[in-house]
Amino acid sequence: MRKQPSAVIDQTEPAIHRVLEAASRKGVALEIRFLPVGTRNPGQVAAVVEAELGQIVKSVVFVSPRPAARLIPIVCLTSGCNEIDLALLAAVTGEFAIRAATDREVLELTGCAIDAAPPFGYGPEVRILMDQDLCQYQWIWAATGTQTAVFRVAPRTLRALANAVVAPIAAVRWMSSASGAVAPGLTFGAG
Repeated sequence: MRKQPSAVIDQTEPAIHRVLEAASRKGVALEIRFLPVGTRNPGQVAAVVEAELGQIVKSVVFVSPRPAARLIPIVCLTSGCNEIDLALLAAVTGEFAIRAATDREVLELTGCAIDAAPPFGYGPEVRILMDQDLCQYQWIWAATGTQTAVFRVAPRTLRALANAVVAPIAAVRWMSSASGAVAPGLTFGAG
């Protein structure tokens, strides 16, 4: 059986180069891992790099409007198995008109496609928040600004590279057992 070649991309590609340069300025050398063509979603990336879905960093871009049609970008680094809770995000940022950025806005504000935004390498006007669930892992994997390359990094190193604020921004999933028990810590007693 013939081995299929994986995607080979020049590390001087602008998005990858920007991420490598931003890390280098902080004294961190990143090792880029190229993904096979067609690897697109967090589940596929996790399978390729042999990691849990939660170890995959999704960089989700939100915007908060300002006067004169200006938008303030907020990049949320979230675990691959989590979704962002807009109410929590608004509370953490103090931005109450926050909304998800459109594909076009993501490209204009970050220079990258919506599904390939890196976790850092932006100007000072971009606020970056990091899902606290990423901190439970020894290693996590993040995009380089392209859909075909990722890098592995320790959560605390990613936080430092991104100047990110770690916060509870993930939507809470309430679980109940078949017996209908309430989530731990939410029971009320009489008396």
